[in-house]
Amino acid sequence: MGGTDELTDPSTTSARVMIAVLEGVLLGATILCALANGFEVVAKAIRADFVLRNCAEVGLSTRWIPYLALLEGAGVVGLVLGLLGVRLIGLAAAVGLVLFFVGALLAHVRARVFHTIAFPAVFLVLAVAAVPHFGWTAA
Repeated sequence: MGGTDELTDPSTTSARVMIAVLEGVLLGATILCALANGFEVVAKAIRADFVLRNCAEVGLSTRWIPYLALLEGAGVVGLVLGLLGVRLIGLAAAVGLVLFFVGALLAHVRARVFHTIAFPAVFLVLAVAAVPHFGWTAA
């Protein structure tokens, strides 16, 4: 009772369990982020119908698709490298994907296309979760 709280003292079992759960959730979100973005890169590479429709709706020329796939693919590679132990590359990739999906959200808002805005929003949330996964131990 010397003024320390059981939940904030990292030496307590409760704090260690909470930290382990948080780390597990962040790891799961990071893996899901890499998988989801990998799927999107393939969809862009094969010019899937939903990609072409979305580009048309937000007013983005289809000539940008390969460049967007390249940026997103670099993020996926960076996340995988981060998961394999190159934590700073993973952190940089996660931050890059956050910026990528902030841009995607802004494109949807600018074009007033709100019926598909949930997709870039979910991808943004996953990328945001990947940042602390790598930042937690990169420092």
